[in-house]
Amino acid sequence: MTKRVVLAYSGGLDTSVAIGWIGAETGAEVICVAADVGQGGEDMDQIRQRALDCGAVESVVLDLKTEFAEEYCLPALRANALYLERYPLVSALSRPVIAKHLALAAQQYGADTVAHGCTGKGNDQVRFEVGIGAIAPDLKVIAPVRDSGMTRDKAIQFAEDRGLPIDQSKRSPYSVDQNFWGRAVETGMLEDPWNAPIEDVYSYTADPSAPREADEVLISFENGVPTAVDGKSVSVLEAILQLNERAGAQGVGRLDMVEDRLVGIKSREVYEAPGAIALITAHQELEDLTVERDLRRFKFSVEQRWTELVYDGLWFSPLREALDDFVDSSQRYVTGDIRLRLHGGRAVPTGRRGEGSLYDFDLATYDTGDTFDQSLAKGFVQLWGLPSRIAARRQQRLGK
Repeated sequence: MTKRVVLAYSGGLDTSVAIGWIGAETGAEVICVAADVGQGGEDMDQIRQRALDCGAVESVVLDLKTEFAEEYCLPALRANALYLERYPLVSALSRPVIAKHLALAAQQYGADTVAHGCTGKGNDQVRFEVGIGAIAPDLKVIAPVRDSGMTRDKAIQFAEDRGLPIDQSKRSPYSVDQNFWGRAVETGMLEDPWNAPIEDVYSYTADPSAPREADEVLISFENGVPTAVDGKSVSVLEAILQLNERAGAQGVGRLDMVEDRLVGIKSREVYEAPGAIALITAHQELEDLTVERDLRRFKFSVEQRWTELVYDGLWFSPLREALDDFVDSSQRYVTGDIRLRLHGGRAVPTGRRGEGSLYDFDLATYDTGDTFDQSLAKGFVQLWGLPSRIAARRQQRLGK
């Protein structure tokens, strides 16, 4: 029986060349799987045909947009997932859903090996291989670009020698990975962290400094799930797409940062995530209104750990699943509306309300009608500071 390899196919140079390389090196037939996670750009049917033209025996395109939104982006939103408190896991979130469907395709087509086009310097090799290993531990994984030492100039020569339908004249000076949760841009002039990004780096967001009228949007949540925009019901996917358009038009969601990659190097990355940043901002604001103090404080640490696990390629880990259960329980009363003002690259909360609100006007007000019993405060302060005073007296007694 002829060996088969399932290849995660993007339609670009590296994965197109990988089809021929896998055939030449292993003698295996290649089945290409292209995942549509809302990356836009080239038509997916053209990508499917290109894989066949480059030598694949089968090529499939999977529409994973709804699954990606509901099973991956939504948990990230409810966890307020921001790596280094800034980056909303644009690429890291898409890899596990792709890995899952690569493993399923391998089972469907009788393949014993899965291949990807990642290099040895990035995080995605880990996310794919660890993810696949967690789903189908007996599958082998190969990485032609990483394992063969195929540089870009060698890949171009390989494509030219074999007449592969790859047009390098349209190649971007940057390396771009995108889906509807956001867009990641690196390499080229951005590799020098002193170089400021220029406007042609951006695609999802308009120049935040350009004069324009502000946009006010009302986002409604039920148990931490976005359910309506300006009073009109939406799915999770629709909420993300609508906020991408409206927040992006105001320049919201641009990030320029040096981050710590899993492989141990620092990398300069430019991100655009207008919908993700607007939704996370609104969700955090609603949690501040509806989640009890100690639960909210503890959830901050859970959010950080959840984010690190996903960034580090451990989506399928037992810990991430357990933390999801905690996050789910924390969302019981996260129901209400947040009003955001989108303008000048910022999403600023200007109003919040919810049936699960813990905000009590009569306790909070300083005006007539205040129901807070201030006579209780003196004793509370004394008891709260008692351990510190006892420790201070010990230091005085011991001459320290």
